[in-house]
Amino acid sequence: MLSDIEIAQRATPRPIADVAAEVGLQPAEIELFGSTKAKVALSAITSRADTRPGRYVVVSAITPTPLGEGKTLTTVGLGQAFRAIGRSAITTIRQPSLGPVFGIKGGAAGGGYSQVLPMEDFNLHLTGDAHAIAAAHNLCAAFLDNHLHHGNTLGIEPHSVTWRHVVDVSDRALRGIVVGLGGRVNGVPRESGFDIVAASELMAILALAEDLHDLRARIGRIVVATTRDGRPVTTEDLQVAGAMTVLMRDAVKPNLLQNLEGGPVLVHAGPFANIAHGNSSIIADRLGLKLADYVITESGFGADMGFEKFANVKCRISGLEPDCAVLVCTVRALKMHSGRFSIKPGRALDPALAEEDLDVLRLGSCNLVKQIANVRAFGVPVVVAVNHFPTDTEAEHELIREIALEAGACAAVSHTLHADGGAGGTDLALAIEAACDIPSTLTLTYDSADPISAKISAIATKVYGADGVDFSAASERAMQVLTGMGFDRLPVCMAKTPLSLSHDPALTGCPTGWRLPVRDIRLAAGAGFLYALCGDIVTMPGLPSRPAGEKIDIDSDGNVVGLF
Repeated sequence: MLSDIEIAQRATPRPIADVAAEVGLQPAEIELFGSTKAKVALSAITSRADTRPGRYVVVSAITPTPLGEGKTLTTVGLGQAFRAIGRSAITTIRQPSLGPVFGIKGGAAGGGYSQVLPMEDFNLHLTGDAHAIAAAHNLCAAFLDNHLHHGNTLGIEPHSVTWRHVVDVSDRALRGIVVGLGGRVNGVPRESGFDIVAASELMAILALAEDLHDLRARIGRIVVATTRDGRPVTTEDLQVAGAMTVLMRDAVKPNLLQNLEGGPVLVHAGPFANIAHGNSSIIADRLGLKLADYVITESGFGADMGFEKFANVKCRISGLEPDCAVLVCTVRALKMHSGRFSIKPGRALDPALAEEDLDVLRLGSCNLVKQIANVRAFGVPVVVAVNHFPTDTEAEHELIREIALEAGACAAVSHTLHADGGAGGTDLALAIEAACDIPSTLTLTYDSADPISAKISAIATKVYGADGVDFSAASERAMQVLTGMGFDRLPVCMAKTPLSLSHDPALTGCPTGWRLPVRDIRLAAGAGFLYALCGDIVTMPGLPSRPAGEKIDIDSDGNVVGLF
């Protein structure tokens, strides 16, 4: 079979103006970036204030494995499948970070015959939103150090500075740095570091803002440090919030692309789900709901991560409620969750993964059962989507269907979206359509008025399955300080490994008898949440021994090769 990039490069995209017109966007509402991508003006939402919104579908998954489950593939493919059954549909997804693209994960355009076009642009710079965020973030860092250098009239305690620098590549050597070296003319020496752009609070703000003015207000609320007497210092105090907003004024507009079958895809924002809320923007979702019968969006990683934050953070802020959730799994990923197999980069897969073994599959399906329970606890109907591989057997798929239905899913449907595009997912689309007719009310895990510790404990015990939470001395102090400042009513965004329901990536399946360690709790006042650092989570990834970027190049005709 052709590689993903070969399939994408052999496709003939529709003019993006035609894609826009098909969903009712007027020429004045789009700003063209060539013939295959465009920005959409925010007036496209406000001008349709009285339009009845479409159905809201969120795609999640079991706990990820190194094998990949095809969540983005399913999300993009469903946009094609709904179109194949005569429904209008818009997919809303995040823009990939360059870190994973050149690191170990690769791109995030989907795969096979369910992809976003143009695949190269989508996975690389697109329209420059990530660069705008990086520029705005680093401008703030420069203003902060400049303020310290020129007398520090705000009385900032240098050791309290939490605003670091960002770059959109994985570079572990930049996790910890010292700035201001070289004498008095080069600033005030202090420890700092770099995060990846997807970890910037500005990225989370972009995804949660309602419009340009809300973006400006949120940027102004960002807390970058405290004074010597413990008062928060904001970007407004540094008089940089306005300039930061100016750098992001085009980034606030969602990007319009298309799938392989010419259907619309809105791409906007790119926060990671392990260190942020991991969902595409509220703006893109609202726009899609005004333009189409169905909006299919995606939450990062497993349902314990992206979907939990989709509900407890994103929906709490937006007021939107999903009509249905789709939970993606594969036969071989569920076998991985049995604990019987070990996958190591660069080594061949265990041949037993491709052999029928219903006992191992049943053992690993405990993770699917738990993730179904997680979604159902929010009051949302669940459809399980089983991504079909050529080595799968009918008995394996039938067993997954039985387990899923017994666990509370309203349907479990296998699909071939990778091999067949939209035609391979029509049964899945019909099942989702039926699930959207089931009455539901979103039920959140905790109340905003709950103490910070209670919110974290509720997520750990109810969603992850922990026996409890062990707060470090630093996190205990942080809760006291944040409560004293009045930030205790904010929702909590959990930062932990995506590779396990627990904090330990080695604990696959559905681990029991463990407690969640919380080492620190930090503030993202502009985004409007607190985030708890669990286990060994970091905000700047590192490259593997053989980065994916080693295979990326251009051919003799100038085309991109090696991107996946």
